[in-house]
Amino acid sequence: MKLWGGRFARHERDPLFEKFSESFSVDCRLVEYDFAANAAFVRELGRIRVLKAREVRKLLGGLEAVRRAVRSHPNWAARGGAEDVHTWVEARLEKEIGPLARKLRTGRSRNDLVATGTRLYLKRAIREIECAALHLLDSFAGRARRHLGIVIPGFTHLQPAQPILLSHYWLAYFEMIRRDVSRFEDCRRRADELPLGSGALAGASFPVDRTRLAKELGFARVAMNSLDATSDRDFVIEALFVSALSMLHLSRLAEDLIIYSSPAFGFVTLADAYSTGSSLMPQKKNPDALELIRGKAATLLGRLSGAMAIVKGLPLAYNRDLQEDKTALFEGVETARDALELAARVVDTLEVHPDKMKAAVESGFMTATDLADELVRRGVPFAEAHEQVGKLVRYCSGRNTGFAALSTAEAERFIPAWDATLAAIAKSPEKSVARKAALGGTAPARVTRQLRAAERSLVELRKALAPRR
Repeated sequence: MKLWGGRFARHERDPLFEKFSESFSVDCRLVEYDFAANAAFVRELGRIRVLKAREVRKLLGGLEAVRRAVRSHPNWAARGGAEDVHTWVEARLEKEIGPLARKLRTGRSRNDLVATGTRLYLKRAIREIECAALHLLDSFAGRARRHLGIVIPGFTHLQPAQPILLSHYWLAYFEMIRRDVSRFEDCRRRADELPLGSGALAGASFPVDRTRLAKELGFARVAMNSLDATSDRDFVIEALFVSALSMLHLSRLAEDLIIYSSPAFGFVTLADAYSTGSSLMPQKKNPDALELIRGKAATLLGRLSGAMAIVKGLPLAYNRDLQEDKTALFEGVETARDALELAARVVDTLEVHPDKMKAAVESGFMTATDLADELVRRGVPFAEAHEQVGKLVRYCSGRNTGFAALSTAEAERFIPAWDATLAAIAKSPEKSVARKAALGGTAPARVTRQLRAAERSLVELRKALAPRR
């Protein structure tokens, strides 16, 4: 079945072109939204008496019968045989109710129909993403609550830097994902406008009440310009951008946990459920779940770039290039949703090894900055304090010892003001952590406040999401 044809000779299309232009295998995901939009428009045509009441009843009954058939056959799309999902629905409707199905297209175009279905899909997809993100935020907050007393190495350039609380680490990722949720919500709000009733580009020829259609389909507002409504894909690109950014955050987490779970670090152990073995080496336990998150983040960046390239040179209004946006959108948002949920499960089941973390903290001169800061408090210029402590670190490194092994005489060679207070600072990562008491720092009191704020934000987020679940 074709939704056009009078203008063209029969059997004119090249079979290769038929195959090349087919999108049903991708846009079949929109079938439920196609049913909903078609049904709403049929009812509206009935209200304005473009369709007779009996025609409306028969069309709606036929659409519902096809919808039930789809729901009862999970592999319904495998049979294919249509150019796109809109063609498939109309063809099945004609088999169900006969020639009246040809009135389904009255007053609307595939252009406004596909834009409507895609927006409906995205609104639901974002809700699912936000629920997965909420699970991950819960996981981070739970870990932060359990790990308030654990000190770990903080790194810059992947080199030991300063001690931090493990809770502070988890809350850093909490902040990233919380920002992502906010961006997804912004994206959902901008996508929440109705294109249906815009026709192919110039608007509907019948006096349809688009505000009423928007309310019926659950849209917050109506798209105000028909040219823009049928050709706009900002909402697709924005959704892909936010999905890609979320995946970048997950990729950073994955990289951390891959490193921390390696035998060289041994800070954490991944659950077997999220690891695999080697086909050759019996001893291997590979962090494949995390590696796939990292890899799929790269793929999603490519999808974002591709979607932007599709629209960059398109004249108004609709162009067939836009068919390609759905492959990117579906893969992008569904990957982000699954990755967020998978990351939550990995974090939930992670085994933490505080003894390994403590040993790493004590071996990396991570209290060096605290020594310099204490000297500054005693009136030594920071540049000079930095130089003195740096020379002490070089001395210890050359002898493969840490601060704890220093004698007073050795330390005084580099830091003339060395005393029991400085020695205690050098040997205590816990004191280092406690000193970072400014707002946002890693001191226990500050981290506890961060955690309480995070838990309050989770309560608010649950309330916001609850009505839309």
